[in-house]
Amino acid sequence: MGKLLKNPKLLVIAIAGVVALLVSVAGGALGASFGLGQLGGPIPFISIPAERVAYIGSYPLLNSTIMFWFGGIILLFVAWRAGRNVKDVPSGWQNFMEAIYEFFSGTVDGVAGGEPKSGRRFLALVSTIFLVVVIINWVGILPGVGSVGRIETIEEWVHHHIHDLEEKVHEEHPEYSDKQVHGLALLHLLEEHGTDTFVAFHGIWVPLGNGEQKRVPLNKIVPFTSDELHKLEDKIKVGDKFNEDPVYLRIDQDIREGVVKEVFVGGDDKEYDFIGKTAGLLVPYLRGASTDINTTLGIAIVAMFTVQIWGFRALGVRGYGGKFVVNPIKQGPISTFVGILEGFGELTRTMSFTFRLFGNMFAGEILLIAMAFLLPLIGIIPFMGLELFVGVIQAYIFAMLTLVFGVMAVASHGDHDSHAEDH
Repeated sequence: MGKLLKNPKLLVIAIAGVVALLVSVAGGALGASFGLGQLGGPIPFISIPAERVAYIGSYPLLNSTIMFWFGGIILLFVAWRAGRNVKDVPSGWQNFMEAIYEFFSGTVDGVAGGEPKSGRRFLALVSTIFLVVVIINWVGILPGVGSVGRIETIEEWVHHHIHDLEEKVHEEHPEYSDKQVHGLALLHLLEEHGTDTFVAFHGIWVPLGNGEQKRVPLNKIVPFTSDELHKLEDKIKVGDKFNEDPVYLRIDQDIREGVVKEVFVGGDDKEYDFIGKTAGLLVPYLRGASTDINTTLGIAIVAMFTVQIWGFRALGVRGYGGKFVVNPIKQGPISTFVGILEGFGELTRTMSFTFRLFGNMFAGEILLIAMAFLLPLIGIIPFMGLELFVGVIQAYIFAMLTLVFGVMAVASHGDHDSHAEDH
């Protein structure tokens, strides 16, 4: 404490840190409980599947795909800079890439048997997996990822959620027409999700202070009463031109407009007047590629498919395939069962690869969102450092497991050679 008082710079830094912490606490969700929360914002829409942001022809461009391409461009740039002007005494990017190469070169040789160049068959895939995974993990926490996006309108939201209800209504009432099924499904959607809340956008912005306490219920965007819905339901069931009913037309128009229609009471028991403001959900334009299970599954399939190729090339079709397909007459039922387990084990390894990386990175994304919600200014900073570390560790684990599985796939070939030399 004495050193702090004697050093004005440290004292200023400490005071600034304390002030930032107090402002962050007061401006976030914690402060909102006491009538503050001026820096808070609503939690963005969280979805396990990646969201579509645009179409390129007939190709749906997903927000995770953009970040995967972005990570690939960065890797290509680094490779270009490293190999543009190769020198005998490396420096800069060349030195960086050579350091990574030497590290993995020594690692694969050590795991494969310790002899020089014994693991070179694994080097390209293992090092590539590490670089790809680490870069898509890191770019996934850049500013703007997960917080800048488009508005999913109420009409889009209804379209996404009504499909399952339509199937349910059709199963219960197969005699109804498609219009009747759609009408009943819409009424059920309003009844079940009338209290679901949405963000009120001021143009394309969500102003600071519009936190979770100021989210608008669906029944204030598409106003209705239980009596109106029951009367409409009766009309739909008899098919009495329900789509010309004034209440049905009003509900349909309110869904298409997607703006707040009534004053509402927020989660903090205060009354808010957002009438005329656009309501919807924030769908991010950018999302970390490794938080999309399709990305991690794709990398896992490439890794395990290559492992099988290594096994077949090293042992041959009969040698490597023999551990999966066993003749029950010659080798017995137990060996046959073991062969089935071996094949099942390869599938479970693929799934383990997929969900290990996806689970860790998706959980990290949720953690960052939660800390930014609780402590808007500084809460996210230490956890961003943690995510950088986790990103490297997960990339290294993925690469090393690929290497270990590859060595296991060709291990019998090495054993066979050693026995041949002994004889």
